[in-house]
Amino acid sequence: MPTPGSCGRSRRRARRRSRRSKTSPQSRPRSRRRAPRRPPPRPPHPPHQPRRQHRRLRRREVRTAAPDRVTDRADFALDAFQVEALDALDAGNSVLVAAPTGSGKTVVAEYAIQRALGAGGKVFYTTPLKALSNQKFGDFVRRYSAGRVGLLTGDNSINGEAPVVVMTTEVLRNMIYAGSPTLAGLRYVVLDEVHYLQDRYRGPVWEEVIVHLPLEVDLVCLSATVSNAEEVAEWIATVRGATTAVIERRRPVALHDLYLVGERGHDELVLLPTFVVDGDGSDGDKRPNPEAVRMDRRVGSSSRHGPRVRMRLRTPGRVEVLDLLADEDLLPAITFIFSRAGCDQAVQTCLGAGLRLTNSDERAEIRRIAEAHTQSLSDDDLDVLGYGPWIAGLEAGIAAHHAGMVPAMKEAVEEAFAGGLVKMVYATETLALGINMPARSVVIEKLTKFTGERHDLLTPGEYTQLTGRAGRRGIDDVGYAVVCWNPFVTFEQVAALAARESDALRSAFRPTYNMAVNLVRSYTPERARELLNLSFAQFHADREVVVLERDLARTREQLERYRELATSTYGDAGEFRRLRTALDEARRGRSRARSVERALARVRPGDVLAVPSGRAVVLAHDQRRNRLRLVALDEARRHVVRLGADDFSAPPAVVGHIDLPQPFAPRSPAYRRAVLDALRQLRARPPSASKFDDGEVERVEAELAAHPVARDPDREARLRASFAVDRFERELARLERRARGRNESLARQLERVVDLLERRRYIDGWSLTDAGEMLADLYVETDLLVAEAVRSGLLDGLAVPAFAAVASCFTYERRGLDSGGVLPPIHWPARVVADRVRAIERVWHDLVAAEEDARLPTTRPPDPGFTPYIYAWASGEPLAAVLEDEDELTGGDFVRNTKQCIDLLHQIADVAPNPATAAVARAAADACSRGVVAAAGAVAA
Repeated sequence: MPTPGSCGRSRRRARRRSRRSKTSPQSRPRSRRRAPRRPPPRPPHPPHQPRRQHRRLRRREVRTAAPDRVTDRADFALDAFQVEALDALDAGNSVLVAAPTGSGKTVVAEYAIQRALGAGGKVFYTTPLKALSNQKFGDFVRRYSAGRVGLLTGDNSINGEAPVVVMTTEVLRNMIYAGSPTLAGLRYVVLDEVHYLQDRYRGPVWEEVIVHLPLEVDLVCLSATVSNAEEVAEWIATVRGATTAVIERRRPVALHDLYLVGERGHDELVLLPTFVVDGDGSDGDKRPNPEAVRMDRRVGSSSRHGPRVRMRLRTPGRVEVLDLLADEDLLPAITFIFSRAGCDQAVQTCLGAGLRLTNSDERAEIRRIAEAHTQSLSDDDLDVLGYGPWIAGLEAGIAAHHAGMVPAMKEAVEEAFAGGLVKMVYATETLALGINMPARSVVIEKLTKFTGERHDLLTPGEYTQLTGRAGRRGIDDVGYAVVCWNPFVTFEQVAALAARESDALRSAFRPTYNMAVNLVRSYTPERARELLNLSFAQFHADREVVVLERDLARTREQLERYRELATSTYGDAGEFRRLRTALDEARRGRSRARSVERALARVRPGDVLAVPSGRAVVLAHDQRRNRLRLVALDEARRHVVRLGADDFSAPPAVVGHIDLPQPFAPRSPAYRRAVLDALRQLRARPPSASKFDDGEVERVEAELAAHPVARDPDREARLRASFAVDRFERELARLERRARGRNESLARQLERVVDLLERRRYIDGWSLTDAGEMLADLYVETDLLVAEAVRSGLLDGLAVPAFAAVASCFTYERRGLDSGGVLPPIHWPARVVADRVRAIERVWHDLVAAEEDARLPTTRPPDPGFTPYIYAWASGEPLAAVLEDEDELTGGDFVRNTKQCIDLLHQIADVAPNPATAAVARAAADACSRGVVAAAGAVAA
């Protein structure tokens, strides 16, 4: 393998015999391999010169710890950034630690726990996922003992009054709103994975906690590397007081980026370093490997329809990639495939090729781990969950890991991989979210990911998150990130993505219905508005407003300056300039072809033109061979046409404008239908006539000659200034529009939410009605729709299975589906379920209309797609019967969606005003909490 500074490339032929025999890779003679080709480890950065930056924020300074204090804090040598963070905690500051995966951020959290326990206080450790909460609970029980550690999630309530409690962030938010007595004595809150605040649906919870948590509680915020960590820390300091930002950009294990290419017609892979390093080897001296650039360009050819296809190159196969990783001593590895089916298929492909990466002792230990994790599942459940193929892959040292698997199987994979027993895991990106599974290498098959509508390139933050698993601290000197060649992504894109480290953190905060009623319940109107304006979203918007106001001031200053320069003592220079422009247009109008072409150039996408057949919507411009043509959708012919100057006898008349749908997909029949629908609703204006006739030129020339400004000796300078005045007036109008948009504060959005809730009788004045009290305790994305259904009696009088089925339409959402409306399930489990869901759909339509009138985000539609499955499960059917002949719904999907519904059922049981309805909701939750579902939430106390 080439060294980081070389331009050479490593070639190898696929050699699979050893891994298909009964001999394990570890027992193969070294002579079977070529000389080692992997890059030597990079020299570590000197400890006295860490590549990091930090910033002290607000009032209090952080004192420097004496050297002997470090040994009091940990039984191992601390990194410089850890010492800095611990100093900040000693000084009484909150702290934001932004550092790469595996760098040791947890040390800071554990120090906060030690400080709190030493002072007789409490610590809450929050995570975004129940699985992470369960993992941390186990870690802390082993470290601090079971009696001192508790766990609070939607599934478990264990020792909730303990001095150290692990919980999901939503649980803490709910406790704050409820004024829980458990908050008494709280000294620290650790917000793990705080970068989740940019999550579209769950992100606001993190901001609610930071804003509403009592000020005497210090925060320990742990984040992946983000480019604006100082800004986030500044916001926290503004909200809560002294906060120290500690930023570590250096990975704990150096990363070597590699590019893997296959060549058509050759049983050979080419492995290249993505970067070559000049000079002293610092990151600033690395550049994209020129050999990879040449290879990527040299073999290029074009495809008339679709992406550029480089005919001599091919994507490496999964079996040969695994062979290469074993030959190059790059295992254990994680290969990221952005498809659950792709992960499962990869395992079966490797097994079908006869690959086995384990010896007999390892296989025995793997089976013990698997049996321990699945012992609570029946044989029938294991059969329907595919236990046979799964254990076969696991024992071979090859496994999948994705959300479609039940937790017991995922946890077994995690333990076996962490123990070095499983050598290759094919995983979706969910594995990168906090789970402790470091590897020697990470392979990314494709740098594009399907978002439901199109394939998008990974962001730098996503790439960093995935490759953060490469390199095991204390084991590897170097971790490897291998990107496979793909025809849809060029090497330049690969190198650009690998060179950037992180994205900026952006707030997803917005006032929700539940948030609004809790603000009304807990605060005065003035204080509620103040708290909303303390959000990171408003902080960031206010910063942009400052920049906008600065730009506005500069633009106004420039505008006044040029207005003075454009002022002529002889007359109106602007009028003279407009006459001269009119004369130019009149002269150009004498040439029809030139006039038409100029008119075509002025047309914008979305403009509606009058054409001989009727109307046409301009979709795009097409410039070929120095000739401009319009790509347009003809209303009469209902298909896309190309219109040039030859198609018009006069400049085309614009009779209207529509906003084109997004994303742009003119070849799609659905897209064309949407454009034509918008066109039919357009009220066309009369065609604009050409302003000039042939006699107009002489008239305008005469007006110009007689204009007083024609005698001004500084006329040309005045005209240039007049042009500048127009330009700055347009710029000023644009900036003022942006400023008005930025000044649409969250407090104003809250007012619109409150107005809607008042009209629907959840709020009366600034007090909650009984319905508002109910809404305040509903923590679900469709909170207001659930409350409306409960108030309307649509959940009353149902049997247990039907109740569970109807409730599931509030929590379930089909993967990759955005229908814009309610889609029926494969089959309705019962007529009463269909009737109630259709009634809820009518309530939803009414609610969406009210939201649109109030200019609020609309509630997503209820989705009854899960009703047949949870109806059968709540009726006592076995898992095999529930998932029989079902290819789309996996065991993991079933468990996760059932648990989400159970959580809502518990909430409905707590808030339903009808005691009978509350009792059925509770019975439905109990009926669903069995078998594989109950096992998924079980945690040993």
